[in-house]
Amino acid sequence: MASVGVTAGSGAAIRMFAGLLFLLVLTDGTSSEENCSYQEVVNYLNLTKNSERFSMTRPVKNYRRPTWVYLEVLLYAILDVVEKDQKFIPYVWTVMRWHNEYISWDPNQFCGIDNVSLPVELLWKPDLTIEEMTEKDKAPPSPYLTINNRGDVEVQNDQVLVSTCRMHIYNFPFDIQSCNLSFKSVIHTAKDIRLQASDNSSEATEWSREVMRTQYEWLFINMTVTSNNASSLFAQDMIIYSIHMRRRSTLYIVNFILPVLFFLCLDLASFLISDSGGEKLSFKVTVLLAVTVLQLILNEILPSSSNRIPLIALYCIGMFALMLLSLVETILVMYLLDKDSPPQNGETDKHPNLNEESNKQGNTSFLKCHEETVLSELHKQTQCACIYDGAGGTPSELLSAAKEEQQALDKVSEDLKAMERTLTLLLNSRKDQAKPPGYWSRVARRVNKVFFIFYITVVCVFLVFIFIKWNNA
Repeated sequence: MASVGVTAGSGAAIRMFAGLLFLLVLTDGTSSEENCSYQEVVNYLNLTKNSERFSMTRPVKNYRRPTWVYLEVLLYAILDVVEKDQKFIPYVWTVMRWHNEYISWDPNQFCGIDNVSLPVELLWKPDLTIEEMTEKDKAPPSPYLTINNRGDVEVQNDQVLVSTCRMHIYNFPFDIQSCNLSFKSVIHTAKDIRLQASDNSSEATEWSREVMRTQYEWLFINMTVTSNNASSLFAQDMIIYSIHMRRRSTLYIVNFILPVLFFLCLDLASFLISDSGGEKLSFKVTVLLAVTVLQLILNEILPSSSNRIPLIALYCIGMFALMLLSLVETILVMYLLDKDSPPQNGETDKHPNLNEESNKQGNTSFLKCHEETVLSELHKQTQCACIYDGAGGTPSELLSAAKEEQQALDKVSEDLKAMERTLTLLLNSRKDQAKPPGYWSRVARRVNKVFFIFYITVVCVFLVFIFIKWNNA
């Protein structure tokens, strides 16, 4: 009986101990559940929308200590590059981290909670800006930030940036562009905020390639990270992210460079067209106008603020100059052929030799008429002299007067013959200077042949020069 009592007493004691243990566990569980919420952490830190405890000033307990801000930038996409306006539009992901000295808690008191997400307006944030940004960020900012139990604050943002970028288009469309994103504080100097890049160039390049979504017409090469630390406390730290990219030139080769080269080939083929008609001239003018249209399109693409003339502009100007020279040569050849062709207005123009003979006969008849006129005048004077002398002169005087008149007539006749010989020599010299039929046609063919060889040589030299420059630039 005694043993039975002892056993019953032991069982009661065990049940009592188990009940007390259950109550203890239940009490601890209730308290832990009460402290296992983010709101308990927020209440512990006294972070509410009505509280301005941490959002007004820089979160340091001693103002002489600067706030170190760690920055990380990744390139998600290259959305657009506007050469004419010199704009670069990337889509980037930025992460800022800094330390708030007023935030800390023991995660063991809150079921192991070591980080909390809060609205961004509750805490102070660094006033970082991008120096090259020309328009406000088009992507909505992230409404939340993250804090941990050690007081580290982190803000992540996706940003569509419209930034300015100086384009170097000398080697267009085989160019490599480098656009910078320079981060710095708006008003704080190095005494208040120090900037530090979280990743180096190789890490930024590798991570950007992993998250890259689109690259537009560009091929992403790499991203370099440069930290420009202020030399004095009154200057500002700056972190520069340089994005290097190469243009995909295939579309420009197919749509621009090759068509201009094809037009040049058409201009070369036009040498096979006959120069006698006007078809060759009109064909060359059409090809020249086509190249002019392509130049106008190029002018809409390239910026006008370039310090050097782009090679593609030299390419177009050179092609235009060669085609213009070919057009001038065609006009010259057509002029020479037209000069050698017989006129179509009259029989006199058809027979230039007859025209010369008629001119010669006209000159001879003129001399004969002039000679007869002079002789008749002298004969009249002689008759008058004879009548006059018959009235009062002697025979010897009349005879001497007749001899003098005869000598004068002989002198005039010799002068007229000398004039006739001079005119005959002039006509013969003009006849010797006249070109034989077909002379200018042969000259035109020779000019055409020499120019074609010269044209081919200049075109080859010019194209080799341009492509070498494109390859070495």
